[in-house]
Amino acid sequence: MTNIELLEKTLPVAPLKIAALESCRELGQKVDDYIVSFRKDTINDLTSSARYMNYQKDSYLTECSCPRFGSGEAKGILGESIRGTDLYLMVDVCNYSLTYTVNGHLNHMSPDDHYQDLKRIISATNGKAHRLNVIMPFIYEGRQHKRTKRESLDCALALEELTEMGVSNIITFDAHDPRVQNSIPLKGFDSFNPAYQFIKALLKAEPDLKVDKDHLMIISPDEGAMHRAVYFSNVLGVDMGMFYKRRDYSTIINGKNPIVAHEFLGDDVTGKTVIIVDDMISSGESMLDVAKQLKDRHADRVIVCTTFGLFTDGLEKFDEYYEKGYISRVITTNLTYLPESVRNSPYFIIADLSKFIALIIDSMNHDVTIGKILSPTEKIHALLEKYNR
Repeated sequence: MTNIELLEKTLPVAPLKIAALESCRELGQKVDDYIVSFRKDTINDLTSSARYMNYQKDSYLTECSCPRFGSGEAKGILGESIRGTDLYLMVDVCNYSLTYTVNGHLNHMSPDDHYQDLKRIISATNGKAHRLNVIMPFIYEGRQHKRTKRESLDCALALEELTEMGVSNIITFDAHDPRVQNSIPLKGFDSFNPAYQFIKALLKAEPDLKVDKDHLMIISPDEGAMHRAVYFSNVLGVDMGMFYKRRDYSTIINGKNPIVAHEFLGDDVTGKTVIIVDDMISSGESMLDVAKQLKDRHADRVIVCTTFGLFTDGLEKFDEYYEKGYISRVITTNLTYLPESVRNSPYFIIADLSKFIALIIDSMNHDVTIGKILSPTEKIHALLEKYNR
């Protein structure tokens, strides 16, 4: 039975409301549009139930804001009652485009600021919502997921804090290490992988791509991304290779040991299209070095596929590598803020995740299984079969 059929046979646990913080307003609007269209097309035999009264609406978005005082302090405000609702809060902790002033000085919002605003909106609910759910595509402090010597465990602390504030479910995407959920073992934590959306966007952008072992290969840029590359290579039925980072452990620069070289393990890539799969591009330095090495090994096309495009050092290096032919495409999602320079670049492809998020919210609001959403293998196989025909 498909998720749509399950939705038509069940009622929501409570009326749905979505509070998209300013950092996530554009994505939240797209998600809302999809849910509105889903429910207009849904045939439900249980319309006599009182719960169905608010089921089909023109919008499920609720107004929320976090205005700031001149000192930089702030408060969370909800524009309407959310008593008894199934509330989904959406926040993008990586949206650095938003600013505020502190004593006349302009500040760009950091992940800490966005996380604090999320807690303000949770506080503004006053515990009146039937259920609180947080959708945080890039999990706050997800890169600080384990402790080495005397270090803080920021991600685990944040998850514990949110659940103590009454959050029942935390939804994220491609968590750097999903084992952070061990810090909240009795609460809901789901990390979704946008593999289907990546492959769909890739096949649409590259209609001449041949998906077989002779023409395509999946590459993991480091040992941490191995599980992603293994899944991609298995579901596509192609070989994979990997790079591992050789670091100088006697030196620390910007809090980490510098990379001396990337060493390759895998078959010959000559004449093949190679897809580098990872969870994020931060500065992009490692990714671009891997791409150059693959081209030096006579790969035909190098396609970078990453969930989060942060581009902390700008796009100049990516533009240069595209012009030199080291990279052909960069595929990233719209889960985090993307500047216009990214959206307008000829080599960038944006995989839209708004419909995917809408389906997750709608399924969870009905309390139906999300097993098929968590594992997109069947959808990918159907997509490949259609593509090969």
